[in-house]
Amino acid sequence: MSSSLANPSCYLYGPGDARIEESVYPTIEDPHDVVVRIAYVGVCGSDVHFWSHGGIVNKVSETNPIIMGHEASGIVHEIGSAVSTLKIGDKVAIEPGQPCRRCKACKAGHYNLCSTMKFAADPPHSHGALRRYFKMPEDYCYKLPSSMGLDEGVLVEPLAVAVHVARLAEIKAGQDVVVFGAGTVGFLCAAVAKAMGAKKIISVDVNGSRLKFAKKFAATGTFLPSREDSAEDSARKIIEENGLDEGADAVLEATGVEICIETGIYTAKRGGTFIQAGLGKSKIQFPIVKLSEKEINMKGCFRYNAGDYELAMHFLESGKISVKELISSEEPFERATYAWDKTKRGEGIKNLIRGPQD
Repeated sequence: MSSSLANPSCYLYGPGDARIEESVYPTIEDPHDVVVRIAYVGVCGSDVHFWSHGGIVNKVSETNPIIMGHEASGIVHEIGSAVSTLKIGDKVAIEPGQPCRRCKACKAGHYNLCSTMKFAADPPHSHGALRRYFKMPEDYCYKLPSSMGLDEGVLVEPLAVAVHVARLAEIKAGQDVVVFGAGTVGFLCAAVAKAMGAKKIISVDVNGSRLKFAKKFAATGTFLPSREDSAEDSARKIIEENGLDEGADAVLEATGVEICIETGIYTAKRGGTFIQAGLGKSKIQFPIVKLSEKEINMKGCFRYNAGDYELAMHFLESGKISVKELISSEEPFERATYAWDKTKRGEGIKNLIRGPQD
């Protein structure tokens, strides 16, 4: 079906309702625009949430569907007249958000906080990259080295998230880091912490098989919490079993689960840092008295910001981080929903969807 369309695109109309339809070819309007032929799109937790619930804050509808996909790589297909860093045929990873570049947040160097950010696959108006052709500004397309495959290029986006987490934590050589969550972002947080020189990196999760992978990938130690233990008990065990003295220098929370956040606060040492990267329920309870008593530096974290993609690319090009091991499967464009369902069932680590073929 998709081969008969000029720009086949995967639209989501509502929970469980995805359709492959034509979309308009993204005509270059700004001289710095680049049209990319999509090679791969990754599946993450937000895609599963959209597939199951039709959105997170804003929802899609029968009258206002969106094209899915925000983790993407591809080949430069067309360039604007002012494009100077890319040429047709280059392999690129795509940063899927376009800030206004003019607001106070953007001008202060915090473009991830731009109030008018146009992020891929964000209802009601921003379409995503799960189609044949996708347009982005030149400076939001990152050329991949010849040694890196387009499948690996998809992982630059979640790696940039992990880089942002680690930079907010200001991880330094010799520090002890605890990462809550053994999913893609959790694995990559551990890898970035290792690349930044962390001494001990402890991955925490309730999935034993994922912890085994974490140990092979980047973690120096793991912890499988007991569902019967309180947050304080789990934190005490994490600290004692891994020789963390008074606690972790930095806690990177990549689950958004209330008990993990609570445990993380107890796990951080006095004066330590806690970064909240995982998104869960909008309202949770956590031990604010303990947070204050220990004078923990707690920060929220949202996507990525200036320099994060560049550092992610450096880690990949230098070989300090490899993402190939995270790729679990590939599905053809026409079977995109199978990839979403596979991720929903917890199968694999990073499942990919190939771009439309001729």
